[in-house]
Amino acid sequence: MPTEREKMLGGELYNPLDPELVAARDRARDLCQDLNATRESQQEERRRILRELLGAGGEDVWLQPPFFCDYGSNISLGKKCFFNFNCIVLDVCQVTIGDHVLFGPAVQIYTATHPLNAELRRRQEYAKPITIGSDVWVGGGAIICPGVTIGSRSVIGAGSVVTRDIPEGVFAAGNPCRVIREITE
Repeated sequence: MPTEREKMLGGELYNPLDPELVAARDRARDLCQDLNATRESQQEERRRILRELLGAGGEDVWLQPPFFCDYGSNISLGKKCFFNFNCIVLDVCQVTIGDHVLFGPAVQIYTATHPLNAELRRRQEYAKPITIGSDVWVGGGAIICPGVTIGSRSVIGAGSVVTRDIPEGVFAAGNPCRVIREITE
């Protein structure tokens, strides 16, 4: 029988009040609070916290606090990613981010979602993984919804709500986000 954590990571309905999951979220929130309390002169302390918090990529991410996440351990970053102020990652399922990705301020990445059935929603939730390719720029205030893939070298306009996959090499924007044009040299 799979654990609640295994169900969560597998995109199945799971109990978010499972003690193992509650402890993992508490750990991540404590680490985020520690990170968010650091000063600019404490870069080494930030780096230590990020290595402990993130599943991968804490070594060379550039992250401006405040930053918030559910677990941290389900976030895998490529090389040289940048998160501007006030980003949120609900990493109930895997969040995979390529190299040289830029996130503007207040970007929100949501893997978590809920059943439409109200009675079921009281007891369980589920998630869908998010994948973002390399060299992507996500403008400030954008929201990336569960299950979305954004292709490499794409740009997401500020304030966009990304509800479906975005191909490689395009500028996309709006609510819902849609491709505006290809990015050409």
